Amino acid sequence: MSRHVRHVSVALLGVAVAVLSVWSLQGVLQARASIDVVVGGLVNPRGLAFGPDGKLYVAEAGSGGGGPCFTNGTGATVCYGPTGAVTKISVGDSPTKTRVVEGLPSVAPATASGATGPHHVEFQGLGNGYVTIGLGTNPANRTPLGAFPGFASVGMQFGRLVRFQPNGKWSFEEDLAGFEGRTNPDGNVPDSNPYGLLALPGRQVFTDAGGNSLNAVAANGKITNLAVFPDRQVPFGPPGNMVRMQAVPTSVTVGPDGAFYVSQLTGFPFPSGGARIYRVPAGGGTPVVFASGFTKIIDLAFAPDGSLLVLQISSAGGPPPDGGVGSLYRVSPDGTQTTTVVAPGQGLVAPGGIAIAGDGSIYVSNFSVQPGGLGTVVKITP
Repeated sequence: MSRHVRHVSVALLGVAVAVLSVWSLQGVLQARASIDVVVGGLVNPRGLAFGPDGKLYVAEAGSGGGGPCFTNGTGATVCYGPTGAVTKISVGDSPTKTRVVEGLPSVAPATASGATGPHHVEFQGLGNGYVTIGLGTNPANRTPLGAFPGFASVGMQFGRLVRFQPNGKWSFEEDLAGFEGRTNPDGNVPDSNPYGLLALPGRQVFTDAGGNSLNAVAANGKITNLAVFPDRQVPFGPPGNMVRMQAVPTSVTVGPDGAFYVSQLTGFPFPSGGARIYRVPAGGGTPVVFASGFTKIIDLAFAPDGSLLVLQISSAGGPPPDGGVGSLYRVSPDGTQTTTVVAPGQGLVAPGGIAIAGDGSIYVSNFSVQPGGLGTVVKITP
């Protein structure tokens, strides 16, 4: 479908002291950006990636369906439907979009917002596209012996890696959630939600947002753990009260130094300024904090100049709301300075993924937890 680009100007005239106190970002600078809506009509759009053909691909988490259903980790009843998809976008002067993969598994509440399904898309050559399919519960709950036996008829479709081809054919590959169920790297109650994905020669690397881990799938299908992201004690409630917060890693990218950089959403109580970016050695190992002071990071991408773009799905503390006010920041290559690209309230609403074109252009999926075709992909020009 062909459509003209809509243009929305976003002028960032500075960042007030009040904003600095909320996000605690070091060295925030004045910036200006424009946002162009490239395509719309997307359903819960999440991760983005440029394919070998130069087209932009976006994972759509879908809108669930009529069931069977289960209760996810947030206590919401979500129901199954084969409504997940991958859409290909031509980002030229007259952008077009084409659904290239359909029928992927999705679960969503009755509102169809905030679906769990296809979360991220990546490529190892045009004939090897990959998608993470989320879950959001104990992997055992996918089976007849789990807490939701009615869900077992479709349960094993979730927590998986899907491979797709240019002709739209797709197949289930490795059981990513099964690795969490067998090994439970973080030692907490088993929980899995495969999310971020990075395709590299000979392996795929993924974040398990439920399992608080970074894992790798080898060419022979063997899954190994690369890193575990630690729980932290954070203040909550009365003065002096501390609670344990899980990491919830969302995205993974590789830096100019060859190491992995992993973002965190954080778990309850989702403190403002509590999210970090970790650096993990290429061969795996102990995560080291690269940058901190963020809130609910959903995706990362390195720009051609070596700076790191950091996308926040929601810029305020507390549980992530549907339609939360998002924002975008740029971190200098040495991690010491953070620049505002799109400030909170300036055009990003629950953004879900980011990709950088060869010319440095920034693309973001917007309205990423909205059903009914309200999702968009936008181009951001700093």
